[in-house]
Amino acid sequence: MRVVSAVTAGLGLAGLLTSGGVAAPAPAEVPKSRSSALSWGRCPAGQKELNEAGARCAKVTVPLDYADPGGRTIRLTISRVEAQSPERRGILLSNPGGPGGTGLAHTLALRPALKEAADQYDLIGFDPRFLGESTPITCGTAPRPAPAGPTTTPRADFEASVRAARDTARRCREHGDNAELLPRASTRNVARDMDAIRAALGERKLSYYGVSYGADLGAVYTQLFPRRADRVVLDSSTDPAATQYELFQRSGAPAEAALDGEVRADVRELLRRAERRPLAVKGQRLNAPLLRMIFKQLVQHEEYDPQLAAVVADLKKAATGEEIEPGPALAGLLELLSSPELESGMVGGALFMCGDGGWPAGGWPKNPETYWKNMRRSRATQPVFGPYVNGMIAPCAFWGAEPREPGTEIGNDVPALLLQARHDNNVPYEGALALHRRLTGSRLLTAEIRAHGVYGRGNDGLTPVPCADRAVNTYLSEGKLPAADLTCGGTSTS
Repeated sequence: MRVVSAVTAGLGLAGLLTSGGVAAPAPAEVPKSRSSALSWGRCPAGQKELNEAGARCAKVTVPLDYADPGGRTIRLTISRVEAQSPERRGILLSNPGGPGGTGLAHTLALRPALKEAADQYDLIGFDPRFLGESTPITCGTAPRPAPAGPTTTPRADFEASVRAARDTARRCREHGDNAELLPRASTRNVARDMDAIRAALGERKLSYYGVSYGADLGAVYTQLFPRRADRVVLDSSTDPAATQYELFQRSGAPAEAALDGEVRADVRELLRRAERRPLAVKGQRLNAPLLRMIFKQLVQHEEYDPQLAAVVADLKKAATGEEIEPGPALAGLLELLSSPELESGMVGGALFMCGDGGWPAGGWPKNPETYWKNMRRSRATQPVFGPYVNGMIAPCAFWGAEPREPGTEIGNDVPALLLQARHDNNVPYEGALALHRRLTGSRLLTAEIRAHGVYGRGNDGLTPVPCADRAVNTYLSEGKLPAADLTCGGTSTS
């Protein structure tokens, strides 16, 4: 069970702001010989899979601000596993989503799903700017969270989340030279960085796979660099005309629909209790916002239903005052909630949630009362997830570092393969339809499942969608998009 990726995605760390705007100057075309100028060596410590696969890593220098190409620079870390086939196609980059996800080993991780198609490409991984090994941004040390008290109210829980968001924004803004860096954390700049990587490798085009936020990033690349996009696969994308707060709000209804029967009644009762008295489990008190976050992760994939049932059963015992030993699913989530990974994932996501342009501070309302009113209004139709998706106040509301340029209005005819699960409750299906209409050269493959991410699900121990895997690999290998949009019928599809 991919707990960390599920939590960062479920926190709304996905989406893309759009509006008109002219791209800053693109990186100049770099001759083929430039790739030999990169200094390739062993990948960083901790990248065991890359080093065992024989990958080599290098640094690519790019402008901090592409509008000032002669100014300050930053360094991106990239990895390369060379193509094995004599019929080499070129380079394949990827992004795992988030935003805030590091990707140095991500393209290599796709190799089992890519099968023979992997041999035709140099598999290029990269950590996006300001993340991982690419000039990382850090914020001031987070204070140790105050434990929940024995009693609470929905308003008290909300005000605590506002204080936390305000503090995160302050720590990020004031730490080091972040005031200069933060406004340059944008999807447009990551797309430009991808093109700089392409140029540094001496390639005229790049192919690409991106999932969730990575799909939105790929769409931006096709818009800024249409002639340099080769074979592009966008998995689980969003509506390019929506703000990130709107995208998060839209995930409430499909998440609510994923709960039915006895589990819905149990979940609602647990939340009713936790809104007055947080549930005590292994020395931690779980208030209603934390429970909603946990439940949101567990409804993303059909395969998580047994874990959801087990977590609910544990929590029902805890609600009676019984001291319990949580099962594996709940224990893993509790460990994550108390780990620094959650804080770092949220900060990494905030860099791009707040840095994308089009509206002040990434489109998140600045007045906390807007969130509170939306929370209260949502309870009538979305009693479980409405307060969560409407009340998640991001640090962007207090960011203080406005984007330096507008977002990217998507609309082009670059060929692309779009994948979407019809019952995705993280980035709803309607978003993929909206992007499909704007990418007029695209084909849309619909998977009749509840999931977030369609391609290569077997890599993560989830049920594969064979016809989707075949469509992606055929496209990457042979350049053949499906003749028309198509539907893969869940587990019955071969």
